[in-house]
Amino acid sequence: MQLTILGAGSSAGTPAVGCTCATCSSTDPRNKRTRCSSMITLDDDRVILIDTSPDLRQQALRENMRRVDAVLYTHTHADHLHGIDDLRAFCQLNRCQIPLYSYSEAVTHIQEKFGYTLRDPIPQFWDLPVLAAHVVDAPFEAAGQWVTPIPVMHGKIRIYAYRIGNLVYMTDVSEIPEQSYDLLQGVDLLLIDCLREKPHPTHVNIEQSLALIARIGAKRNVLIHMTHELEYHSLQASVGANIAVGYDGMQLELV
Repeated sequence: MQLTILGAGSSAGTPAVGCTCATCSSTDPRNKRTRCSSMITLDDDRVILIDTSPDLRQQALRENMRRVDAVLYTHTHADHLHGIDDLRAFCQLNRCQIPLYSYSEAVTHIQEKFGYTLRDPIPQFWDLPVLAAHVVDAPFEAAGQWVTPIPVMHGKIRIYAYRIGNLVYMTDVSEIPEQSYDLLQGVDLLLIDCLREKPHPTHVNIEQSLALIARIGAKRNVLIHMTHELEYHSLQASVGANIAVGYDGMQLELV
């Protein structure tokens, strides 16, 4: 498998509108972050997408994406959901219905706000996205891969991290419930939220992210969902050798 970070940015993206800080003014492409999302490409070329950011079209063009076979939603805040309409292109290209997976409240939100995308039976014309939403609360199969949802806290709401094999993708986390640590044993690669330096009520900051990394004990760790307050080179120089600062287009191989 290969994981590609489509977007490593927070809800505002980087550069932030109207800002002239060092990160926003940087010409290094690793400091230019679209909204947070990733894709996993399987050995048979099937693709599992994690979240649909508002920048999905731009990300898909950049990475030459041709298909999406399943979408895992961590939660339904706008910066993780509102690219859902851009799934239409993949439905049209492959003449297929794309399954979506998440927890009950997230699926209800999608049904209420984007109900026009949930279409069954499959229509004759592909003028809109053709999607099917599924509630999951235990390990399930998506695009031929077993996926384990891991409950984590995003402020006061419970959302999902996801584990596929020995990969864990965990964004927008402020706290990990004790019972969820059992699902994090033996992780090889961890992608984890790292919003900024100062504390935040619904996200871990650098210090908290590094503490979670130490407790989980993954062999490789990648920081994602960063604001423009974090400059790539400065942050990379301040973290351990087993920690990488994620960036748009970063590719990670998994055994």
